[in-house]
Amino acid sequence: MLSKDYIVGLTDGESSFTVYIRPPRKMQGGKNYRIECHYYLKLRENELSLLREVKDFFDCGRISFQKDKRVNHRDCYRFEISDIESIRKVVIPLFKQNSLHSVGRRKDFKRFCKIVDLVDKKAHQTKKGLKEIMKLKSQMHQ
Repeated sequence: MLSKDYIVGLTDGESSFTVYIRPPRKMQGGKNYRIECHYYLKLRENELSLLREVKDFFDCGRISFQKDKRVNHRDCYRFEISDIESIRKVVIPLFKQNSLHSVGRRKDFKRFCKIVDLVDKKAHQTKKGLKEIMKLKSQMHQ
């Protein structure tokens, strides 16, 4: 079993806290933007067994193959947790109790937590809340 420290180190180097803002599905009667929050790790295809251990550690999420067509890049596997409940109950508590070391990743995580909190409060269903989420998202991955 992998340790929390190992997961923190792996997250510092190979992960992303990502937010997607999806427009309303007007054809289906949707009125509000949808906010998708994702935590993922991406490793080369020869590291699949390690990602399986990561999945066992978190006891949630999924692993998928990702073909990479870019020059000088290899195919890889991606472990991803996108279920908001798992993010709220598993991912966020882990990294709040076990601080990330990378300054950039730590800043992204703090913004990610704020966005999850705003989604929980349904702030994305208001113009003001959606604007705040968009601002936080724009400050990530810099």
